[in-house]
Amino acid sequence: MKQLSAVNKYLWKYKTRLFWGIIFIILSNYFRILAPQVSGYVVDKVTQVIKQQNGDITASHSTKNISYDVLVKKLIDMVETRQISFANMIILSGITLLILALLGGFFMFLMRQTIIVMSRHIEFDQKNDVYKHYQQLDVSFYKVHSTGDLMNRIAEDVSRVRMYTGPALMYVINLSSTIAFSLYFMFKANNELTIYVLAPLPILAIAIYSVNTLIHKKSTVIQGLLSDLTTTAQESYSGIRVIKSFVQEKAMLRFFNNSSEAYKKSAVSLAKLEAIYFPTMALLIGISTLLTIAIGGWYHAAETAKIAAGLQTAYTVTAGTITEFVIYVNLLTFPVSAIGWTASMIQRAAASQKRLNEFLDTKPNITDIAPRTATKIGGDIVFDDVTFTYAHTGITAIKNFKLTIKQGEKILVIGKTGSGKSTLAQLLLRFYNPDEGVIKIGNHPLQNVSLHQLREQVSYVPQDVFLFSDTVANNISFGLDKKATQEMVEEAAKFASVHNEILNFDKQYQTMIGERGVTLSGGQKQRISIARGLIKNPEIVVFDDCLSAVDAKTESEIVTNLYRFLQHKTAIIITHRIFSTFRFDKIVVLEDGAIIEQGTHEQLMAQPGYYAELYRLQLTETGDDNVGIASVLTD
Repeated sequence: MKQLSAVNKYLWKYKTRLFWGIIFIILSNYFRILAPQVSGYVVDKVTQVIKQQNGDITASHSTKNISYDVLVKKLIDMVETRQISFANMIILSGITLLILALLGGFFMFLMRQTIIVMSRHIEFDQKNDVYKHYQQLDVSFYKVHSTGDLMNRIAEDVSRVRMYTGPALMYVINLSSTIAFSLYFMFKANNELTIYVLAPLPILAIAIYSVNTLIHKKSTVIQGLLSDLTTTAQESYSGIRVIKSFVQEKAMLRFFNNSSEAYKKSAVSLAKLEAIYFPTMALLIGISTLLTIAIGGWYHAAETAKIAAGLQTAYTVTAGTITEFVIYVNLLTFPVSAIGWTASMIQRAAASQKRLNEFLDTKPNITDIAPRTATKIGGDIVFDDVTFTYAHTGITAIKNFKLTIKQGEKILVIGKTGSGKSTLAQLLLRFYNPDEGVIKIGNHPLQNVSLHQLREQVSYVPQDVFLFSDTVANNISFGLDKKATQEMVEEAAKFASVHNEILNFDKQYQTMIGERGVTLSGGQKQRISIARGLIKNPEIVVFDDCLSAVDAKTESEIVTNLYRFLQHKTAIIITHRIFSTFRFDKIVVLEDGAIIEQGTHEQLMAQPGYYAELYRLQLTETGDDNVGIASVLTD
């Protein structure tokens, strides 16, 4: 259960609610535990009246040597001293029982309003903390963990932990106080009878101990299977177009059914195990009730016989005592039967908290140690002998990379797929730290630059476009700390050559674009993503193959607009298509994470190599129009 110690900080935060919740539980159980004594007294008085009418010599012993709580004792003294009639005594006792029930119910209501509400606050705080921690983790973390697993932990696992901080905690305290009150008054009434009545409880404790270990193991397995099931469903929904285009609905259904079947089998196995609890509880409680009546009746008969024979005896087991014990046993029925359910909740919560701790204990490799300053990021960008290997694959993407980009220069990075182009951009944004070497901006190592400031002033437009299920305007202005004006949004859209198309939407800039931009074409999504990068008006711009889905004419418009926008800004454009270039100060060709060619367009065309070969190949494939674009923009 050490995993649940991580929840203690939340319990301490809401210690006032927890304190009053415990007080209300104790008060609720205290008033409930008085009812059996009142009922026992009434039964004894009724028995006494019947015996007196029948001339029974034991009538005067009916309530002798019986121990009562101080409040019940005061009620009895009032009845005895004022000589209240039998009928009025019955009415007064009924009113007393009603008041005790109302008081118990009232404090039970307050109990739930404190502890259960506290658990909802803890659930809210824990979900926020988990989400905040998710945001702080590195990009590399998301490379090895599925979205479904992340969603399941923040939703299902946190909810199960709430069951521990709410119902389970409440029932543990309720069970403890109920048993404490019951045992106190039961032993006070008759020691031997109490021992016989409670005889089945050790068997119950052994059964709980044996089953709890199995429940914990099965709960851990089930949570893992549920994460797999959630991941399968999430991937199916996200890739529904691919599934339908390849007519793989049945195959995916079989795959989902297999995951669902594995989860079902484990869940049913756990349900069967938990089902053992309640019949066992009912059986043991029933045995306790029978023992109470049988043994209590035997004691009562034996003591009555001694009194009738004129022998001295401590008359402690009356009909009222038996009634009182039967009610005590029934009061213990729910708490005792809830032991298994509560233990199951705690075991599940421990398994869930263990899964949460696995992520919460994960420390980000990318930490922000530099304070944020008011100065803008600027100066030369220097990659000094940088080497980087992806930890989750072992692939070395960048090897001994050296490159200097002067402030205000426009750099084209080109190369085959997997040559390390995108890795350069991600290293510059500090999504990863290099294994060797150093990256500097303005003669400052990136580790000494505020992470927030770096990513705020370096605009990165990735090749894998992601748009939120929100309006077009909100997607464009997503990267701004301040609220964007309509003029700012439209200006960015114009630079990205998407403004006119947005005006044709039903609600223009207020059009909802659906999850991941599902209602837009590939080119529209890319251009909105470009507009999102430009609206920040950054000092450094990094475009990572973000024009792959637009046609040549649209690309020409965007490139022309970008040329105007990028005046006096540093730009790194990563692509595999040369015709998207424009007046680059330097062109860098990568292969296997290293520079194999470097220079201007004219310099690289003057020598045989990858760049010249690719340029001529694309001119042959695209025709004269693209030759014009290329020649104009590379003059």
